[in-house]
Amino acid sequence: MDTVSLPRIFIAHAPLATAGAVIPMGPDDARHLKALRLHPGDALELVLASGVWKAEVAQMERERALVRLVAPLTEDREPSLPLHLCIPLTAQLSLVDEMLPPLVELGATLIQPVVYARSENDAKKGASKRDRWLRLIQSAAEQSHRSLLPELRDPLPFETLLRWDAPQKWVAYELPTDESNPSIGDGALALTSGPEGGITDEEFAALQKAGWKPVSLGKSILRAVTAPAALLGAARFLRP
Repeated sequence: MDTVSLPRIFIAHAPLATAGAVIPMGPDDARHLKALRLHPGDALELVLASGVWKAEVAQMERERALVRLVAPLTEDREPSLPLHLCIPLTAQLSLVDEMLPPLVELGATLIQPVVYARSENDAKKGASKRDRWLRLIQSAAEQSHRSLLPELRDPLPFETLLRWDAPQKWVAYELPTDESNPSIGDGALALTSGPEGGITDEEFAALQKAGWKPVSLGKSILRAVTAPAALLGAARFLRP
């Protein structure tokens, strides 16, 4: 079987990784292996804190499985620079569910939900969604064969962006400006865009003053769920 097509699973806690070591899988991961129709002897890939390993299923039970490490994999699937996605917290939190998988597939290394003026922030609802968002991120990372899980931070107010620490900062803005789209350089790149209804004029002015460069994504108005992926895709085209 082609290594690229092997199932990949992230393991949060595992003993010291050595060839031949047997890793116990918890109930959730065991059910995942069964859903993938894996059986003892089948190959897969595990992402441990120490790196990526080729492995094989050693034992499969109903609520438990054992996986044996075979050999470490040398690969470099991560983006060439850190990519901070400061996504808008949308009024419909289900839109965040839609946003996350493509951002992970495109290489986001950090995901920061932001409460814009036109966001509707319900801290209780947001907290209840966090576990789901983490599952979506892990699933997308496994599907796209990422080597690292992106960091998901708790939502923060818009003013956080005015102090964001990154050498490059781009904001998708639908109205024409006198500036050309920026070129990409070295160092971490932060990207942001607005919620339903867009970024207010006051927010945009504050972002520009704080060093964020406006980026045009074309003449059409993109949905709040579409703009982050379009912006990240443009950045990855310029710097894979």
